Amino acid sequence: MKKDKAYFEKVNIENELKLREHLKALPHFCRDFFIGIEPTTSSRTRIAYAYDLGIFFEYMHENNPVCKKIDITEFPVTLLDEIKSQDIEEYLNWLKYYVKDDMEHTNNERGISRKLASLRSFYNFFFRTERIKSNPAELVKMPKLHEKAIVRLDVDEVAILLDEVESGENLTTRQKAYHAQTKKRDLALLTLLLGTGIRVSECVGLDLTDIDFKNNGLKVHRKGGYEAIVYFGDEVAEALMDYMNEREKVIPVEGSANALFLSMQKKRISVRSVENLVKKYSQLVTTLKNITPHKLRSTYGTTLYQETGDIYLVADVLGHKDVNTTRKHYAAQADERRRQAAKVVRLRDK
Repeated sequence: MKKDKAYFEKVNIENELKLREHLKALPHFCRDFFIGIEPTTSSRTRIAYAYDLGIFFEYMHENNPVCKKIDITEFPVTLLDEIKSQDIEEYLNWLKYYVKDDMEHTNNERGISRKLASLRSFYNFFFRTERIKSNPAELVKMPKLHEKAIVRLDVDEVAILLDEVESGENLTTRQKAYHAQTKKRDLALLTLLLGTGIRVSECVGLDLTDIDFKNNGLKVHRKGGYEAIVYFGDEVAEALMDYMNEREKVIPVEGSANALFLSMQKKRISVRSVENLVKKYSQLVTTLKNITPHKLRSTYGTTLYQETGDIYLVADVLGHKDVNTTRKHYAAQADERRRQAAKVVRLRDK
């Protein structure tokens, strides 16, 4: 019997095929860059780089006098030396608003910062391997990023959300028609996201054999390509066990036999389906907050930090490689704790 490929293996194969398609429209020397960064990047990151480079070269082909004369796929690597830092600055400014294939596109400071980071990585590779003489991307300053407020569910909103999943009372008539069939799955999935803080990609990639009820742990394939054990509490265990009893009776379609969470079509649930699921239920709780699976992860991270005050624990559980990423994200929470400290200490009784 043919063994199903793991979810992350399927994703990597799909991304590799997408990358090959992107490469067909890029200069030939770009292949060397992607081969060079393959050991240190995820397939998803390489797709993002290819997309960003495609936009960059299209812009240069249309706006740079030197680049206009040559087809993009025929650009020589020496052409990178013809592009100056001012050209890149003008490109970043153009990214704020442009029209492509009759569609309007905009980039905020984070989008522009990501595209400059892609260019820097690209130029650094060819400069480091001595195939170009200059590195104009390094001369361009990164945009100033303003702090984003952490959007998350409050404690009472978490309880209301799970109650809504169980009851289904406030769903539309059409949604109620499917609720009975998906209630246990939806409750297990949302309880798991809220109770562990795992990423949506890690959640949909879970197999039946990844759950260990003896130790209340589950094996996830992390963003960096490594496996980790994440532990869960009794509430998560109860919701998962309840769903598993139902899941065991379902015969999935070929290729999804091992998948933990299944769609109505009896195949592994997709990231998009989970995003829609979260949106459907969260809108019953709050219309002011745009709640996504990542916001449920922020909800968990914030709660864990508030309860423990241990930023290293939060970083470890969330799978952040650099604790500074976690510290920066939850800086506002740390500031609030320091404010509370100022109110606790009394020097003289009044």
